[in-house]
Amino acid sequence: MDRTVAVAHYPEGAGHATRMLGVAQALEDAGVEVVLAGGGPGSRFIECNGYEVFRAAPVDYIGDYQEGSLGRVLTKSLPYSAKRVVDLVGWLRREEPAALVTDDMFGAMAASLTGTPVYVVTHNAASYYDAAVEQVFTWLLNRYQLSVAESFLYPAVWPPDEGDPPGVEHVPPIALDPTDSSGPDVDVGVLVVPSVYSTNFDVLAETLRTEGRDVTLVGTDAWEAVPALLPWIRAADVVVCSGYSTVMEAAVGGTPCVVYPFTDEQHGVTRVLERRGVRGFQVEHSIAHVARAVRHPPDSPSHDNGVDRVADHVVDRLA
Repeated sequence: MDRTVAVAHYPEGAGHATRMLGVAQALEDAGVEVVLAGGGPGSRFIECNGYEVFRAAPVDYIGDYQEGSLGRVLTKSLPYSAKRVVDLVGWLRREEPAALVTDDMFGAMAASLTGTPVYVVTHNAASYYDAAVEQVFTWLLNRYQLSVAESFLYPAVWPPDEGDPPGVEHVPPIALDPTDSSGPDVDVGVLVVPSVYSTNFDVLAETLRTEGRDVTLVGTDAWEAVPALLPWIRAADVVVCSGYSTVMEAAVGGTPCVVYPFTDEQHGVTRVLERRGVRGFQVEHSIAHVARAVRHPPDSPSHDNGVDRVADHVVDRLA
């Protein structure tokens, strides 16, 4: 068996990169060589962990659509999407891996064009969205991924749900958890983790401080980039976040989490959390309500890390 597996992350935000790096490290632990591709802001976290990463052309559909317009999607996102597929096709042809593991729809397209077996690892679902154009696009995307993938692995902090795409295989939440990453040497207190699309998290952090809480705000000038956020999440009393990657990390880290959503996808995820009553998570929609939830946080979650499940699934099928 060829023991090289390609791992590619979607280029929006850092969460895609960190969780796919977690999968890559689990594959390495299983005796597999990995090559990495990505692009966008998340790739610097991969490089921070000492890996080389091929940077394909980045895209930002969420930013272009939700902060811009459909016209901007047509004139910017779509042309860059074609360039990204071309870049990834060239990369796969150069590397000739036994398989590709990815949360990137363009990676799946590139794999189908090169005849590379592909394993999709993502939680995206049409049910998360309210806008018809987003629902239709995501439904078509899920159908395509299911049609080309050897497996569609669905990392979730909830049990199988009616809103999940039909045909996916549930795995536990996945998080980057390097064994050689040291924890913080300060009192973390409340760990506040904005996503790329969050707003006013500095105001939120200051509000919590005025209530006498120790607050660590990720991404400020005072924050130094770390190879993995999970040790900080484990050390925190409570996590406040918007993105699903941090939700999964809180689930794996066993830390109560208050989710403050902004994008359509984030709101969709929180609807599932509330509908299924997932332990360890509370959803709020204003700074005042987040501050109140931090004063009375939910119980701690308890989940296995799904990276080994993903790695074992891929390695077993390659063998």
